[in-house]
Amino acid sequence: MAAVTTHTGPPAGAAPRGSVSASAPIEQPYKDLTVSLPNIITTGRVILVPVIFWLLVTGQSQLAFFAFLVAGLSDAVDGYLANRFDWKTELGSYLDPIADKLLFVSMFIAFGVSGALPLWLVIAVVSRDILIVAGVVLAWLMDRPFQMKPLGVSKAHTVALVVLVAVVLADQAFTLGLDTLKILLIGLTGALTFASLAAYLDLWLRHMSAADAPGSRS
Repeated sequence: MAAVTTHTGPPAGAAPRGSVSASAPIEQPYKDLTVSLPNIITTGRVILVPVIFWLLVTGQSQLAFFAFLVAGLSDAVDGYLANRFDWKTELGSYLDPIADKLLFVSMFIAFGVSGALPLWLVIAVVSRDILIVAGVVLAWLMDRPFQMKPLGVSKAHTVALVVLVAVVLADQAFTLGLDTLKILLIGLTGALTFASLAAYLDLWLRHMSAADAPGSRS
């Protein structure tokens, strides 16, 4: 009697059990949403910039103060999400510092217009950022890309800016009588503005000189 064989494998052409067909897409639910969530929050902070500027120039200091708090909270939240869940993107690496610069530059201009801050400081802070951006763009146009790295003095400058803006805004909104503290912060911020600009200028000149050195370019 002939033996009867039983076919236990998958039908011809079918993928083995437990395997995934090469043509079947692997589902990654909410990937697009999670990757872009910090960027969405940062974009919201950018949208807040003209709102805060309008509130300041129209004298609505208390609303501007609370809007500034929201902007600061959004900065902390998008940074936490990007680092905690590894949701960092190239767009975010550009968008986040741009949002911060727009916020502080617009607030400094508003404070300068209203007389809350001296014009020399407003001009110094805004000019510093313009010169740094111009240096980066010039290096890129000359095919010598210059990568900005945060320095200790620039971090101190950023902290001084945040504290000064918060103190001036809180004093305007709630009449706290912080004139002495504002004078001290204005002097400190001014010194750090010039010091950080000098530090970046030194780095930029060294970078451009190294690019001009013989054998540095192929």
